[in-house]
Amino acid sequence: MTERLNAFAEAGDLFKPMLEQEEVLKASGLSLTIIELVKLRASQINKCAYCLHMHTHDMRKMGESEDRMHLLPAWRESPLYTAQERAALAWTEALTRVADTAAPDEDYALVAEQFSPRQQVALTLMIGAINSWNRLAIGFRTPHPASEEASAA
Repeated sequence: MTERLNAFAEAGDLFKPMLEQEEVLKASGLSLTIIELVKLRASQINKCAYCLHMHTHDMRKMGESEDRMHLLPAWRESPLYTAQERAALAWTEALTRVADTAAPDEDYALVAEQFSPRQQVALTLMIGAINSWNRLAIGFRTPHPASEEASAA
């Protein structure tokens, strides 16, 4: 893969609102675990290598288990996720694939049951944000850092 454009080098100032939004959303009442699960799941759906690399590394630093990260695509079949995490993941999948799902009422009902109205807005903004980051990284072919593990493979 060849990088098309280093967007941060060319227009770093344009990222300021997105970066500020990320900080505001971290203080919105959503847990960091929910935030990172949402970012990782959307990045899996979108197949964004840069974001997958970043968020798996961030989650490891937070102490997240390898099993929960590896089983995330099959979260519906695993008992490793809480009811609140399941609601956030269902909403993430529905909104990431919104052209196909139209954000079903049953997925919204799960979110409304588990999150306050303010948290619902924050969660929805977070899902929109990670989808934007994915599109930037995929569109410009932003390479993820090569790790020693990858070099050994």
